[in-house]
Amino acid sequence: MSKQNQPHEMTRKRVLYEMPGVDKVRVCRDVEYRTTDAGALTMDLYYPPAAQNAARLPAVVFVAGYRDDGMQRMLGCKFKEMASYVSWGQLTAASGLVAITYTNREPEGDLYALLQHVRQNANELGIDETRIGVWACSDNAPLALSLLMQAGDDLKCAVLCYGLMLDLDGATHVAEAATQWRFVNPCAGKSVDDQPKNLPLFIARAGQDEIPHLNQTLDRFMAKALNCNLPVTLVNHPTAPHAFDLLHDSETTREIIGQILAFMRFHLLA
Repeated sequence: MSKQNQPHEMTRKRVLYEMPGVDKVRVCRDVEYRTTDAGALTMDLYYPPAAQNAARLPAVVFVAGYRDDGMQRMLGCKFKEMASYVSWGQLTAASGLVAITYTNREPEGDLYALLQHVRQNANELGIDETRIGVWACSDNAPLALSLLMQAGDDLKCAVLCYGLMLDLDGATHVAEAATQWRFVNPCAGKSVDDQPKNLPLFIARAGQDEIPHLNQTLDRFMAKALNCNLPVTLVNHPTAPHAFDLLHDSETTREIIGQILAFMRFHLLA
């Protein structure tokens, strides 16, 4: 493998959090969810250690806003192969939920195809299709927000970590970033008013986020969300950089990760 094609150092970063049962999580890899002319698209499912074959558990989908071929060119591996998503999948499963990561070619259409497949094959997959959560970070957040705007009753909560949010009040930061970095932005022209009024959101903010204008988009979103009285929880990590769950080794980081896992458990297992 040439140096150019070697995975980037960031792809080897795991979440800075440990909990019992992570090493006993059961992983079903490369389960096909969509067939295309270019080949099958697949998902990895992380199951809790104590999951029974007959049990149907809530699931969390980890949203990918980039094409996998773009991810491979940029970082040297597919989205679901990154150590960060592997470890988030393990932590989610150790918390009693099914975690789903996946490959894609067309981020928006493939995300909806994945959810349709999960709903139609819920019994076989051991998933409760009426209780699904969404997790997204960074430039993947616009796709997750778009999904929430079209949410059905099966989507119960969403976690957005240090996410680039919406272009509000005439700003164009998200659109410009999408053009530069080539992630999908289906939220163009949308506002906080388009968000569902009763879907709980957990937003984690990195106070020292170095991504240009990211916190401006997040802060505007929060102000509008509170004005709309949306069920939103904001946690600010004042000393942390972007991707603090992987890079900022501190008790505050671990506390916030624990809060995220507790939030998902509360809204999906209650």
